[in-house]
Amino acid sequence: MENKRTKNDMYYPSDEIVSKATVKEYEKRYQESIKDREGFWAKEAETLDWYKRWDKVLDDSNKPFYKWFTGGKTNIIHNAIDRHLKTATRNKLALIWEGEPGDVRTFSYHALDREVSKFTNVLKAMGVKKGEIVTLYMPQIPELIIAMLACAKIGAVHSVVYGGFSVEALAERIEDANSRVLITADGGFRRGKPTRLKEIANEAMKRSPTIEVCITVRRTGKEDCFMETDRDFWWHELMGMPIASPYCETEVMDAEDTLFILYTSGTTGKPKGVVHTHGGYAVYTASTFRYVFDIKPEDRWWCAADPGWITGHSYIVYGPLICGATIMSYEGAPNHPYPNRWWSMIEKYGINILYTSPTAIRGLMRFGSSWVEKHNLDSLRLLGSVGEPINPEAWRWYYEVVGKNRCPIMDTWWQTETGGFMITPLPITPLKPGSATKPFFGNEMAVVDDKGNELPPGEEGTLVIKNPWPGMARNILNDPDRYIEKYWKAYEKQGWYLAGDSARMDEDGYFWIIGRMDDVLKVSGYRLGSAEIESALVSHPAVTEAAAIGLPDELRGNAIHAFVILKDKFSPGKELEKELKEHVVSEIGPIAKPQEIIFTDTLPKTRSGKIMRRVLKAQALGQDPGDITTLED
Repeated sequence: MENKRTKNDMYYPSDEIVSKATVKEYEKRYQESIKDREGFWAKEAETLDWYKRWDKVLDDSNKPFYKWFTGGKTNIIHNAIDRHLKTATRNKLALIWEGEPGDVRTFSYHALDREVSKFTNVLKAMGVKKGEIVTLYMPQIPELIIAMLACAKIGAVHSVVYGGFSVEALAERIEDANSRVLITADGGFRRGKPTRLKEIANEAMKRSPTIEVCITVRRTGKEDCFMETDRDFWWHELMGMPIASPYCETEVMDAEDTLFILYTSGTTGKPKGVVHTHGGYAVYTASTFRYVFDIKPEDRWWCAADPGWITGHSYIVYGPLICGATIMSYEGAPNHPYPNRWWSMIEKYGINILYTSPTAIRGLMRFGSSWVEKHNLDSLRLLGSVGEPINPEAWRWYYEVVGKNRCPIMDTWWQTETGGFMITPLPITPLKPGSATKPFFGNEMAVVDDKGNELPPGEEGTLVIKNPWPGMARNILNDPDRYIEKYWKAYEKQGWYLAGDSARMDEDGYFWIIGRMDDVLKVSGYRLGSAEIESALVSHPAVTEAAAIGLPDELRGNAIHAFVILKDKFSPGKELEKELKEHVVSEIGPIAKPQEIIFTDTLPKTRSGKIMRRVLKAQALGQDPGDITTLED
């Protein structure tokens, strides 16, 4: 049955969707969750298993370092795997994985538990202890998920570094985490070609003397993969040894013990190691996943992200497993070997919910609707969008062509730091293309000016979160001062969290996210710090100064444009531009490659020397740059 639509471009869910929804009425439930926030989250926490119940739901005695479910004893693995083994869910498929070449592997909850336990015992044999940070640098293969879960089971902390990052980016994150153990693979497959992860890992380990053990998955079968004696071990060989027993007790953790570190770019060159914990994160990811995507026991769920990003942590791995869902995972590119790869997989596996990025949607739009129409997508019930604001044109194509005018789109706004959805529809929510709609239960959001005054509907301002929530980041690794400065200082008096996005709220209370207010660039759904790109450019011997901005791009959301001042003895030209682009790729990774490099003699700066990137962006777009009273020249 098709969803209903009105003239004001509001899309209403069908009667069938509403009748089957877990939550039938949003406003009343939302008001109750705000009126008694701790009571709401206590009830949500009761849907999980605890070794010991918490003493206090929220400890706000040391703001902004909030603690949730203090005194509670748990482990996210106890909820994601262990408890399912006592029910019929043990025989249910936990994971369906397809590699880009077409190979398929599946794991029931029982089988996943065996693999996780085996690798947990391998980690123990390597001396990994509770609280130790293990770095993972892997392609999107089942072993990545198994390694994450094994770290959590033993009480170790995982730090997943996206498999597209470069030597420098990996080495920097290993060093900050002080990791002794690295888990990687010889490579993965992307657009028909093997990637060279182990080569990059080997180079990073030369720069990161902390690594004592490197475990490598054989994925591509590269024959010339260098393995150093006494440091490097093959995953499959270790998993075949007696040390890899298929039984292992799950470590009892405090609710506030660290579960993982995930690095996210900031406006300074150094990435931030965002800290998430076992208890509150488990409650929050499970609740948001269950309500927003209305998950049913028979559903097959596909979050087409990478576990190397927060979307993959929360909604490929932890949220779905806690809820006992069947997860779909795919290794490669959405258009390999043809642009119907995704649509054929939805048909083949009977996928019910697809959650992906606007960048992926725009990329597949380029090939037209005929590739979609070759396949029967009747199994789809809901769609989702994540990573950046989705433009209305892409929203409508997704809704009409992929969802056949019957699948509501859950357009979610959240961040690495929030752990889970903050502004999101529910299946029952009337939708406006391009709006993330309203706050999730328990969350009060506002659009404010610099002084903290709430702005009237329609006015653009700063997005803030007015209350703590269980999934929130607890700190920045090794840098609590930066945690305060980055997220809490701006509205310290009010106690609000600074989201760093500009937004507006309309007359219906729907939020519209405009984009980042700082200098973090969103490219193909990935966040990159402009300072990181500029640092990479300046590290080239020809460059003395650089500025990077993001300009709207139909395919990627934003494309990087860099402005470069050369040293005196160097001259601009096409060859140098090409060389600088490749230099950025080598320093950071392909995702950071500038689309264009503009050679210039000056850059707009404040009198204190800060580059005014918004002036560059306004100039490039032919827009008014706004207040330039602080401009030096």
